[in-house]
Amino acid sequence: MITPESNLSLFLESDSCSESDPLFYESLVRKAGYRVIAGVDEAGRGPLAGPVVAAAVILPEGVLLDGVRDSKEMTESAREQSFCFIRERAVSVGVGVVSANDIDKTDILKASLEAMKRAVLCLEPQPDFCLVDGIHPVPVPIPYRCLKKGDRRSHSISAASVVAKVYRDKIMCAFHEQFPVYGFSENKGYGTAQHLAALRAHGACPIHRMTFRGVI
Repeated sequence: MITPESNLSLFLESDSCSESDPLFYESLVRKAGYRVIAGVDEAGRGPLAGPVVAAAVILPEGVLLDGVRDSKEMTESAREQSFCFIRERAVSVGVGVVSANDIDKTDILKASLEAMKRAVLCLEPQPDFCLVDGIHPVPVPIPYRCLKKGDRRSHSISAASVVAKVYRDKIMCAFHEQFPVYGFSENKGYGTAQHLAALRAHGACPIHRMTFRGVI
């Protein structure tokens, strides 16, 4: 469900403005009358194993967390530090997880959107507007805007990207203890040479995505 007020049409022509201000979109949404704004992102669409994880983060108005940016541009230690910082400073953090088995029952896009929905619905208080990374509509009964490459353009989405990535990495490290031959603590389920070699030698384990090319 979407349809923000007409002045949010500025989203379509605001790329250059957002580059220098990570709170640009949050400010734009507040000017439209919204107050509780969540950033939403996911991690784990590409791996051959493990869940897809989404996070939704509501930050206090005007707060810029030092060092928080697109999680893909951060080191592992920086993400870990920021993860703790975000949880301390955020108004609310929600996480949604969809298992490999459920990914196989639908597809990775639907599973990713379901994880985002679960993350948003976990928030307390519930947001009155969401900024969502990507281009695909999320099935939530809350006004939202999709932002292509939003994890680089919105501070709230950047925070969500960090939470989703760190949370998923922790899950994969836990799975490594159960299935050590695949090296999940290092590859996090992605199709590295070592992971593919382990699949050839041992076959798939219960957390592999059986519908993904390379698994079987």
